[in-house]
Amino acid sequence: MPRRFFRKFAFKRQHLSELWFMAPFRHMLHDHRLWGIRRRTVVPAFALGLFISILPFPGHMLMSALLALAFRVNIPVAALATWANNPLTMGPTYYFAYRLGRSLLDTPLREFELELSWEWVTHTFVTIWQPMLLGCVIVGAVVALVGYVVLDLLWRGSISDYKTRKRNQRRDRQD
Repeated sequence: MPRRFFRKFAFKRQHLSELWFMAPFRHMLHDHRLWGIRRRTVVPAFALGLFISILPFPGHMLMSALLALAFRVNIPVAALATWANNPLTMGPTYYFAYRLGRSLLDTPLREFELELSWEWVTHTFVTIWQPMLLGCVIVGAVVALVGYVVLDLLWRGSISDYKTRKRNQRRDRQD
């Protein structure tokens, strides 16, 4: 079941390698681990994408694709997993991460509103970046670990169910 599910969303590497901006990476795109739907490449890619999605920097999909290329895990899964933290969940996630980082660093509380503008980055983010970044790294690590364990357990359970079903079908045919 997991392979069939992820195969629906898989990119075709031949199509991707023909794109002009992928020219510097063409020699790297032939590795089957980057595109194959296997538990050993999909589960870490999912965790990587979840971790990157929590970081307060732009370019999540690009960053996760490049890190997936470096770690030799599934690129499309890593890129798509970054959408777990979407524009609707960014505000509460970053606020929670800031509060967590602030309590760990024991810094005074500064109230802020999350805005996606250059003025917010130059005036507000400059004053809160340390606790926010620490909180984002911790929250991202926890979310990635939970995502890794849950997807790995689901994948293993699905394989176990599939094998049990096949074994029972074979046994029923023999009887």
